[in-house]
Amino acid sequence: MLSRYKTVYEGGEGELIEKKSRFIATVKPVKTEEEAQAFIEETKKKYWDARHNCHVYSVGEKREFTRCSDDGEPSGTAGRPMLDVILGEDIYNVAVVVTRYFGGVLLGTGGLVRAYSGAVQEGLRNSTIIEKIHGISLEVSTDYTGIGKLQYIAGERKLPILDSKYTDKVKLHLMIPDDEIEAVQKEITEGTNGRAVMKKEKELYFAVIDGEVVIFED
Repeated sequence: MLSRYKTVYEGGEGELIEKKSRFIATVKPVKTEEEAQAFIEETKKKYWDARHNCHVYSVGEKREFTRCSDDGEPSGTAGRPMLDVILGEDIYNVAVVVTRYFGGVLLGTGGLVRAYSGAVQEGLRNSTIIEKIHGISLEVSTDYTGIGKLQYIAGERKLPILDSKYTDKVKLHLMIPDDEIEAVQKEITEGTNGRAVMKKEKELYFAVIDGEVVIFED
């Protein structure tokens, strides 16, 4: 299991023109190889009149399902450059189709490589890329004298606070990455002189998107 990884939260499109040829990149998050293949077929139907619909996808925490296709372009000028962008950006569980409408001018090997890789980069720029972090939700209860210390720890470590309740005690729900759990618990215990009561709730993936905490069940 990956403790953290980059992936696409919301796919987008990018386009570039190279010597009258039009390259359109369509990016989509996928969880399985079947999802990736269905997306590719769907995009090919959408752009049925294009000269080429080259694709790449990489699925699985060990990239178990990683494929690319030149779709009729000279070998190594489309699919592999597209894959190099995905691997270079270290993005998982993603599929990209680059559609080419031929403009009548041959681009040559170097021109094709630049165009296909550039189109993928443009598509990723127009997508929402996030870092999914595996960790736990931790319920922390303390008296009011400990709230300042808890907020300080959360702020210093940039730990998202899912929820907070103020009754006769203060109860916070913190998101903590796997590699910080022990250190955070120790810091809370020391910072509150042992008054805080901590309870691990569940393991999950989370990400911070536009300042909001998003929980993933996968």
